[in-house]
Amino acid sequence: MAFSKKSLWMMLLTFTLVLVLAACGGDDKDSSTKDAGSGDKTDSSKKEDTPATAGGDLIIAELSDASSLDPHGSNDVSSSNVQSNLYETLVVRDANGDLVPGLAESWTQVDDLTWEFKLKQGVTFHDGEAFNAEAVKTSFDRILDPKVASPRAFLFEMVTEIKVIDDSTVQFVTEYPFSPLLAHLTHNGGGVISPKSIAADYAAMEADSAVLAGSVISTNPVGTGPFKFVSWTPGTEIKLEKFAEYAGTPANLDTVTFKVVPEGATRVAELQSGYADIIGTVEPSQVANVNSFDAAAVLETASSSLTYIGFNTKKKPFDDAKVRQAISKTIDRTKLIDGIYEGYGVPAISPLSPGIFGYTEDVTSMEYNVEEAKALLAEAGYADGFTTTIWTNDNPVRQQVAIVLQEELKKLNITANIEVLEFGAYLEKTAAGEHDMFILGWSNSTGDADYGLYALFHSSQHGDPGNRSFYSNAEVDALLDKGRREADPAAREAIYKDALQKISDDSPMAFVLHPAYLTGVSDKVTGFNVGADGIYRLGDVKVNK
Repeated sequence: MAFSKKSLWMMLLTFTLVLVLAACGGDDKDSSTKDAGSGDKTDSSKKEDTPATAGGDLIIAELSDASSLDPHGSNDVSSSNVQSNLYETLVVRDANGDLVPGLAESWTQVDDLTWEFKLKQGVTFHDGEAFNAEAVKTSFDRILDPKVASPRAFLFEMVTEIKVIDDSTVQFVTEYPFSPLLAHLTHNGGGVISPKSIAADYAAMEADSAVLAGSVISTNPVGTGPFKFVSWTPGTEIKLEKFAEYAGTPANLDTVTFKVVPEGATRVAELQSGYADIIGTVEPSQVANVNSFDAAAVLETASSSLTYIGFNTKKKPFDDAKVRQAISKTIDRTKLIDGIYEGYGVPAISPLSPGIFGYTEDVTSMEYNVEEAKALLAEAGYADGFTTTIWTNDNPVRQQVAIVLQEELKKLNITANIEVLEFGAYLEKTAAGEHDMFILGWSNSTGDADYGLYALFHSSQHGDPGNRSFYSNAEVDALLDKGRREADPAAREAIYKDALQKISDDSPMAFVLHPAYLTGVSDKVTGFNVGADGIYRLGDVKVNK
């Protein structure tokens, strides 16, 4: 039986989503082992005879530093990779993709608006505080507190009350029936923070108005996860150590070090020399080189992420949908994927990747057509073009995309200057709406259309939560609100199909591709895999050194 490359990708992504679904993100890594998504990170022919053992320090070299270690205070993959090993959620997904107990040992739906969770007992935070229902309430009250202004509040904004029934029982009351609630609770934005840490954070804010929410938590994160925080040297490294009193299966590793290594070639050299055990964001052009190493290989994981080119719809000329459509039609996605990405990805026809609930191929997208693009630009009154700026961050692959786009826009008489920003500043400035055009990504960590669409396109989510295009459309808002309230899966799919078409027609973004995650892994490492959301969970990892 013959399969198309897209069919194989959909099969692979579905399998990867089944393996791991967890957090989201801003930085989609834009980045393949030989056994994609299988959890066996390296070519079995390269494996050493000596089994990996518990203990030791795992060193991970990453392109970008975390922006925050507060799970309520950031929405990028670099931060989530660290946070997911410090904090735990009430609900998680197992290897089959089913929702299973996390910090909650069971749950029941009391009525259309109320979910009750029975909590695991004997769990402690890294600071020795007991985990209980009051801790859950304190943590979720915080993420919904307007003073905190969490970019992840949209995950739980339908929750109107959190009731402590007893020490091990908590109820979530929602404004309306919200079918994706359990899926949202798997997102590491719902990671439970120590009440003592939260109290210290509020106290710092009250003592000094200049102190930002999350400052205390980010510099001294305290959760219940298999690892606890040791130190963070911004721009250099974050160090974690095994939490000896962890209530679950203890971690195998003694410590984990996340090193910031911006240069791709340097990361590759560190993997080859043994100075790093895992390297994130292997550039597509480096895959063959890494796979040639005697003791390492590239893990390729189909992702739920989207790489997109965003337009600031509040600025001229990008307030005109015809201008946005024209630029989207100048992007030859297949050529770009085969060239810059060397085939590690599939073209995006919408914000949702194959395998996500709500995904459909029945959407009319902005296909490559330069002549139609010219006509659209002329209709908008820009036949002679204009001058603009493309922002990107310190990700080499995104920078290459910017260069290709810059050249393509010349066909429309558009002069586009490229500006490269450090990732933290990039997130801050695009959230503030200082940009014209920008290149970024979004990882769907819940597997549901609500997460893939609400934050990116609802008008209530402008800026840091995800809508960096500052897009507003009352009809789209109504559809996304309706999709949240509808319980019937078939009806939800129909709602999201309508929303996807309206979003495509408005083109607040040019949807480029769903890239594979490419991660370099030493043969000395076992038990490591990457979720479809790009997140690492390191509790089962062993390393033989």
